Parts: sequence; C-alpha cells; structure tokens
Amino acid sequence: MATAFMQWAKSPEARNYFFSTHFWGPLANWGLPLAAITDLTSKDAKFISGPMTLALMSYSLVFMRFAWRVQPRNYLLFACHATNATTQGLQGARFLQYNYGGSESAKDKVKDAVITK
Repeated sequence: MATAFMQWAKSPEARNYFFSTHFWGPLANWGLPLAAITDLTSKDAKFISGPMTLALMSYSLVFMRFAWRVQPRNYLLFACHATNATTQGLQGARFLQYNYGGSESAKDKVKDAVITK
C-alpha cells in the first residue's frame, strides 16, 4: 500500500492536487476544528458564545454539503467541516448545559454578572 501511495505521489495528478485549492483551502480550514477541539478540553463553558457557536456549526454544515456536491468531491474539505460541525455541536451542548441546565438559574447568572461589573 505504501508503494502504491509513493507511485501516486510521484505522478502529475498528485502534483496537481497538492498545488491546488482542493488541498490548501481545506488544509488551512483545519484551524477551525482544531481550535474548537482545544476549547473543548481547556476552556471553561462560561466563555462559550452561543450565537457564534451556532454560526460556526451552520457554516460547517453548509460547506459539508458543498464539499460533497462539488465535482470532484473534496473529501478533505468534507472531513474538516464534519469535524468542525461535530465539535461546535459539542460546544453548543456545553453552552446549553452551563446556561440552562445547571442548578443555578440563568437569571441568577445574569444578575450576578451585572452586579459585579
């Protein structure tokens, strides 16, 4: 299998792929899901923005469809946005749990935030 990959990597098709936006665009886009994964493990849920999380998840769902419909299919872009949509969904669940699912009501949190400012 490694030999077959190396043969392909030396071909003109591989060079065309690696020097195209079909490769570099999705590769640059991986910053979004990597940041979301990092935030899942290291950031407190109080810093999550609900509207931004929803916007990023919606954006990724739209571009997942685009990556699937474009010809030839862009699997790297699809995987990037599938990962981002999943991690943003998890962030959204954390946001909802923190703001609406805890023992302290959302009104008390807002009132405390206003009083301390």
